[in-house]
Amino acid sequence: MSSEIKIVSVQDILPIRHKVLWPDKPFEFVKVEGDEEGIHFGLYEDSILVTIISLFAEGESIRFRKFATLPEYQNRGLGKKMILHVVNYAQENNFKRLWCDARTDALNFYERVGFKKFSEPFYKEAIEYYKIEKIL
Repeated sequence: MSSEIKIVSVQDILPIRHKVLWPDKPFEFVKVEGDEEGIHFGLYEDSILVTIISLFAEGESIRFRKFATLPEYQNRGLGKKMILHVVNYAQENNFKRLWCDARTDALNFYERVGFKKFSEPFYKEAIEYYKIEKIL
């Protein structure tokens, strides 16, 4: 299988956000403020969009949100490939810090690629999260 990561439009990523992250919510729920100004990357596996992530610059920090891989493509290393791409992008663009709100069930994944928690747990829609960061 061949994979490629490229910049995509917000319209390209919304269906995956909805299917993977909040399938029980209305489609509009997966849109976030600032989406039109964000940078959205998509990972294509054999020309099928399977992994998405959205980046939002905040001074010297860059935040990522709505990171998701289609269920049938999970556990194949595609998420790791995408997050390493984002780390590289942030470094190349002179950001000092990469951060996000991570679901507790994903903490091990992020810790394996160098992220650390910097908050107490908090909840969104009854799902536990932590703020995590990677200093670049």
